[in-house]
Amino acid sequence: MKREQLSEKILDIKREKGWTWRYICDEIGGVSDVLIVGALLGQMKLVKPLAKKAAVLFGLSEVEERMLNEVPYRGTQMPPTDPLIYRFFEMVMVNGPAWKALIEEEFGDGIMSAIDFDFQMDRLPNPKGDRVKIVMSGKFLPYKYYGAQQGIPEYGFKEE
Repeated sequence: MKREQLSEKILDIKREKGWTWRYICDEIGGVSDVLIVGALLGQMKLVKPLAKKAAVLFGLSEVEERMLNEVPYRGTQMPPTDPLIYRFFEMVMVNGPAWKALIEEEFGDGIMSAIDFDFQMDRLPNPKGDRVKIVMSGKFLPYKYYGAQQGIPEYGFKEE
């Protein structure tokens, strides 16, 4: 069985049981809902205790449980074809240069981690149509200036 087939099996069981992601995440617990759903969709891994809980919940075999604990091949085709996912891509394409300039001006020469990362999503009622509020928080990782000498800082933190 491939990881994609396990994800399809999990989605089939979810549909058959009439479960919501909220129910599944509450049953598995222990980490962010995004990480749990991402793991069940094949983009993340679950640590062993959570893989065990997911296996019990979905009635998975020991091999399938171990698959949930394996580091997956992550990512998708670019650009994404799903309209909702594409909008995130579009936000980065359009706003990315400004985000980059503002982050570098505030923090220095580096990147925002997508690994040491938090994500929160809320629904905001609005008479013109409910809004999706997303808050992302990633650790700033400064670039290392290899071989720095003569008082040159070793890392690309903001220079004063």
